[in-house]
Amino acid sequence: MAQKRLDLNVVFASAEGAPFSKSGGLGDVAGSLPKALAACGARVVVMLPYYKKTADQFGHEIEDWGSFYVSLGWRNEYCGLKHVKRGDVDFIFLDNEHYFNRDDFYGFFDDGERFAYFAKAVTESLQYLPQYLPDFHCDVLHCNDWQTALSPVFLREFYQNVPGYENVKTVFSVHNVKFQGKFGAKVLSDIAGLAGIPAANDQLADGVDTINFMKGALLYSDQIATVSPTYAEELKTPFYGEGLDWIFRTRANNLEGILNGIDIEDFDPATDPFIPENYTKKNLRRKVKDKEALQKELGLEVNPTRPLVALVSRLTKQKGIELLQYGMERLLARSIQIAVLGTGDKEFEDSLQYFAWKYPGAMSARIDFDLKLSRRMYAGADMFLMPSLFEPCGLAQMISMRYGTLPVVRETGGLKDSVVAYNKFTGEGDGFSFTNFNGDEMVNCLLEASEVFWTDQKAWKKLQEHAMDKDFSWKQSAEKYIDMYLRLHPEKR
Repeated sequence: MAQKRLDLNVVFASAEGAPFSKSGGLGDVAGSLPKALAACGARVVVMLPYYKKTADQFGHEIEDWGSFYVSLGWRNEYCGLKHVKRGDVDFIFLDNEHYFNRDDFYGFFDDGERFAYFAKAVTESLQYLPQYLPDFHCDVLHCNDWQTALSPVFLREFYQNVPGYENVKTVFSVHNVKFQGKFGAKVLSDIAGLAGIPAANDQLADGVDTINFMKGALLYSDQIATVSPTYAEELKTPFYGEGLDWIFRTRANNLEGILNGIDIEDFDPATDPFIPENYTKKNLRRKVKDKEALQKELGLEVNPTRPLVALVSRLTKQKGIELLQYGMERLLARSIQIAVLGTGDKEFEDSLQYFAWKYPGAMSARIDFDLKLSRRMYAGADMFLMPSLFEPCGLAQMISMRYGTLPVVRETGGLKDSVVAYNKFTGEGDGFSFTNFNGDEMVNCLLEASEVFWTDQKAWKKLQEHAMDKDFSWKQSAEKYIDMYLRLHPEKR
């Protein structure tokens, strides 16, 4: 519980939020950060779509509150308000069966319309909240990624003179700039109803006959956030900015990178129910049993002296899988074991399965999405590989460190911010890193890490202890977000 209650009401809008809906890191953030904000004293409402999967799994505990209608171009769409409270956080679901009663969250032909509706419904709903949550008048609307990016645009263009909206400030978080929400210009008029507004036309336009949801949010929001300090700087460059780098440079004074956290109660090797042997920093020797069990499960040679490197990831170019392809045989020739879990591009899936077939006992490829197995890999591996081309934040390296599994990462985004490379002269560090997106650099870094594993177990254990000591809880991040909100509302300090 918060020690001090702030006079600050935050609406956190996201296309997904654990445990109610999750397909990736955004779901983790929307499930964890609001709890930490509430613990800092803010009053927090999380707004999510009411998906079919949410209804099927959680419908029995979610109550109906009421409904209203949303003007969407020439349409007048129904929106139901549903609610459940978890701890100090109110979760509100926006219900429309036409848009959300589907078997998945994304990937439909009308995603532009679906999430334009969600963004408009979020802004429209703010005026109804005081009916159900006494004295809740939104101070900060915090939107996340392209699915909510039109909310700041709608707020500025349609709601500024509506009673109750005068003091609403907007924050827009970029979780991955590669996914911007680009759609045909027809969305602007037929769905969003913004075509008659010159400012909106200009600030949403993205080339000929295309609009860009995220571009609109970046230009309309009061404050821009992203998920690590290094990624905030990278976004200002053409390589990382995906065509929007000029906006990040222009709005540099309104851009802040805040490193994500993880749920340290959920990811705890001392209590994790999904690993064979629980352990803490004080009894790391028990971790050997998790390694032995993982080697058996994956069909690898059971040998404590062979370094076991795990990679749990989407198998895409962004995640640096091509570097692993390039270096695989050189690594396996040095008695290093490789274990991969994930799904993605067929080229990478087939290649990794080929290596597993060619090198039984040394390489395992599980082409699957298996959360329980991922836990056993975090606990059982010696090293955790993340050779990403870019990585806005990354959570897997934080989780692996929590389990005393040392990360080997490329120095980009949140990987650079969260992993301190081992210094053999001072003993400092909590992992290993390399600079360039280069297969030989990655292999050399893994071999150097393996050399420490083979020749200096005392130093290795100290690195594990440093990693497990790292505080990746949401508390520090939440305090930084609270500071950001209060800069937008200095009268509430």
